[in-house]
Amino acid sequence: MKAVKESSDELGQPVARAPRARSASDSLALALATWGVGFIPGAPGTYGSAVGVGLYLLVESAGARVSAFASLRVTLLLLLIAGVTFAGVWAATRAEQITARKDPGIVVADEVAGQLIAFLFVPSGAGWWAILAGFVFFRLFDIWKPYPIRRLEKLRSGLGVMADDVLAGIYAAMVMSLLVSIHALSS
Repeated sequence: MKAVKESSDELGQPVARAPRARSASDSLALALATWGVGFIPGAPGTYGSAVGVGLYLLVESAGARVSAFASLRVTLLLLLIAGVTFAGVWAATRAEQITARKDPGIVVADEVAGQLIAFLFVPSGAGWWAILAGFVFFRLFDIWKPYPIRRLEKLRSGLGVMADDVLAGIYAAMVMSLLVSIHALSS
């Protein structure tokens, strides 16, 4: 969905040119930006958050199966968040160039990273209530965009795409930390 570029002929009349073919780098950027769910119509941000939940559950599952991973769970989660975020900045920048749109809806790497951040303070084995609450709170902050989340969207290129969702994830992580603490005290 590359915009058709225009140029002029000898008489100065506009001539439409076909968009250039996508390179392997463009395809990789779109794959990383969309996580395979960004092209699904409806609510791509929610689908991206669901991918984040799935990745979190994979980390949890690895920690439950291999005791060495249990002690490294937060480290693995932080490495995953950093990888998704840095790759997402690059991929979102390229996706903006490919689609010729600011923050295209197909880009969901930002939701994947933000959703993973929301679970940072959730202890292993907290239960389905914590996963559902983390999902809901991240989506609420991502949609509502309390201060200064909306301002971060104005940053250039992929940085603006990713930064607002990273902060929404941090807000959700703070709420989850409070909820987990209240739950632990009441048990």
